[in-house]
Amino acid sequence: MTKLADLCPETVKISATGKDGKTVEIDLPVLYPTCGPPAIDIKSLYTQTGMFTHDPGFTSTSSCSSDITFIDGPAGILMHRGYRIEDLAKHGTYLEVVYLLLNGELPTETEYTSFEREVVHKML
Repeated sequence: MTKLADLCPETVKISATGKDGKTVEIDLPVLYPTCGPPAIDIKSLYTQTGMFTHDPGFTSTSSCSSDITFIDGPAGILMHRGYRIEDLAKHGTYLEVVYLLLNGELPTETEYTSFEREVVHKML
């Protein structure tokens, strides 16, 4: 079965027919993240329909848009800037992670050496 996400749409059209036979259609934009499945942007849903969504347990709703993090709780994935947190914790040094948080990327060997010297100098 083809899923809607497989079609890579720019918008999703929602159509509803009332008891009186009148039909209302709305278009909602589709957002494509760096990681994970696309999301239907429903921020205008209430304005356009007068209705809310219902998602018990918050299981299929993204809570925010982020250019630096990705979270998939059921799959156990937590990433920062494309790096899995468990890999950073297991294989990165404290100063490498600090550098990543400050600069948005892991340091090269030269950058790390310079950064380490700067941190040590400021601590003394």
